Amino acid sequence: MKIQRGDSVLVISGNDAGSTPRQVVQVLDGGKKVVLEGVNRVFKHVRRGHPKSPQGGRLQIELPVDSSNVKFYCSSCSKGTRVGYRFRDDGSKERFCKGCSTSINTISPAKAAHAAK
Repeated sequence: MKIQRGDSVLVISGNDAGSTPRQVVQVLDGGKKVVLEGVNRVFKHVRRGHPKSPQGGRLQIELPVDSSNVKFYCSSCSKGTRVGYRFRDDGSKERFCKGCSTSINTISPAKAAHAAK
């Protein structure tokens, strides 16, 4: 999957679908699932003596969401778009927004084999 930790995404389906961009906290299963900030929150009931909650009670945790239910949020387009990969002229690889073609970040350093001639 082309979504990485720290990206802003839009939830496009499910109970938490909305127009507010959310941060990706963690990417699981090779990109098949993502944990988002403030999305898919559930209560876990914990017995007394648990390390996180010695007095017991209910912990509120965030469960993973399938990555097909989220879309990358481009700040320059101000909407959800797809992400692509391309090589720059110096041979470095970057992620870019397919909507407005702006660069998101560089993935790998420059390689002579991929440099424009």
